[in-house]
Amino acid sequence: MRRAVCPGSFDPIHNGHLEVIARAANLFDEVIVAVSTNYAKKYRFSLEERIAMARRTLGAISGITVEPMGEGLLAEYCRERGASAIVKGLRSSSDFDYELPMAIMNRQLTGVETVFLPAEAHYVHLSSTLVKEVHDLGGDVSEFVPRSVLTRLADTAPGRASA
Repeated sequence: MRRAVCPGSFDPIHNGHLEVIARAANLFDEVIVAVSTNYAKKYRFSLEERIAMARRTLGAISGITVEPMGEGLLAEYCRERGASAIVKGLRSSSDFDYELPMAIMNRQLTGVETVFLPAEAHYVHLSSTLVKEVHDLGGDVSEFVPRSVLTRLADTAPGRASA
């Protein structure tokens, strides 16, 4: 069985993420969506909320599981899960410049390969940060996020408490 890990903070998950994850599911027998926490970041949604949104959104796609990544190195996480690859979506050359050194280090640490999938042109501009900013300023992001995420964004708009 060929297993891959698609890591990210997914705060929130958006259609660009979904498109890359769905394509990865066509390439591998199993894709683990590993929801990570970077303690240097300030998140809109808790880890539990991010996992729940990803599970609701990806539940219908065969071969995908969603779980917390926990602490530690991604390369070690992949080794513990028996994953042969990490899947990363690339929106631009700056994403590649950022991801390449990590891909090489991960391969040197545990032998896990990184597969880069170019983003679909329709989603190349998307980031979780941009989705949150546009939504918070009153813009319509319904074209860019799953319905469950749109609902959660509305619940956590500035001035409203997160549930």
